[in-house]
Amino acid sequence: MKIADLPLPFVKMSGTGNDFIIIDHRRPRIAGEGMQEFARLVCRRRFSVGADGLILIENSDTADFRWRFFNADGSVAEMCGNGARCAARFAYMHGIAPARMRFETLAGVIEAGVAGLDVSVKMTRPAGFRMEQKVEVDGTTVILHCVDTGVPHAVVFVEDIDGTDVCGLGSRIRHHQAFMPAGTNVNFVRQQEDGAFKVRTYERGVEDETRACGTGAVASALVAAILGRADSPVEIVTSGGDRLTIFFDLAEGPAADNVFLKGPAHVVYRGELNEEALL
Repeated sequence: MKIADLPLPFVKMSGTGNDFIIIDHRRPRIAGEGMQEFARLVCRRRFSVGADGLILIENSDTADFRWRFFNADGSVAEMCGNGARCAARFAYMHGIAPARMRFETLAGVIEAGVAGLDVSVKMTRPAGFRMEQKVEVDGTTVILHCVDTGVPHAVVFVEDIDGTDVCGLGSRIRHHQAFMPAGTNVNFVRQQEDGAFKVRTYERGVEDETRACGTGAVASALVAAILGRADSPVEIVTSGGDRLTIFFDLAEGPAADNVFLKGPAHVVYRGELNEEALL
């Protein structure tokens, strides 16, 4: 089966270290049944372009555009905050959408605004708050807090964030029976002296620590606020060293409305995928 009509132009973008391959797919060039395999192949680092995810920009009957988002392993994700910011800037730069736009995702319609390098996205309403949940990992009780910010997240506050085994512990929590069958993303959080929160994320679908995670930053900020450790807006420092700002209105329940994620979205380079990128 021919997966894609190649060569195929793409743009590589980074949202605070979370990197994506973005393709204008309004004229379909990748076979529907081959999209997941295509994503897995082009997201391989060292063998192909390499990225945390693939974003296809497509036509929409109800919004400025719709996206298809694939994790690096080819799995489909409902939402990605940093990916949404990159997709919004891509769409604006290519005349697909105005500076203030709406686009379809599997998590719902997302609103975004582009102002230079900075992009703000209004996140879907968080759901499924579960605070102070205890899980047993390797004979140790881990206290975590869960929320779905478009995709499921677990938030764990730690004392030594730089010394935390993000990949080892993150993988065990991600695959823990408490979160099956879908699994969860896992965020390790520590508040800094300046009041910002450093977050390191083990990302489902990437199956590794990523340099940033937008939905994870939102989850961490909301949990910190619910626990009384912060107020809106909350500054998040990613493991890549960049900063994201999360705005929200906290409500009883716990619940949150009007959640916005703001940060830079950078164009890294433009290129053209050929057949050897899929070998």
